[in-house]
Amino acid sequence: MGIKNTQALLSEQLGQLGGVDIFTTAAQTGKDYYAIFFVKESIISAITITDSTGASNLLTTVTAGMTIFGKITAITLTSGLAIAYKN
Repeated sequence: MGIKNTQALLSEQLGQLGGVDIFTTAAQTGKDYYAIFFVKESIISAITITDSTGASNLLTTVTAGMTIFGKITAITLTSGLAIAYKN
């Protein structure tokens, strides 16, 4: 994996590489997200993060403005609003 240039990093931060999904309570499965930003306070009822331990600890209420980073392949909210950034 090479070092990314400034433009590539900025594009990634703005969701311009893979696009984004904006979702509420519809289950997001079979995905390839690198970050999820919570627009509103949200309750995470299910989450799958590849190559991680303890993802079940994230089954909780998260505050508006929080971002989760990782290789997220599935997430379900009981309530809330989020923007998921695709690889």
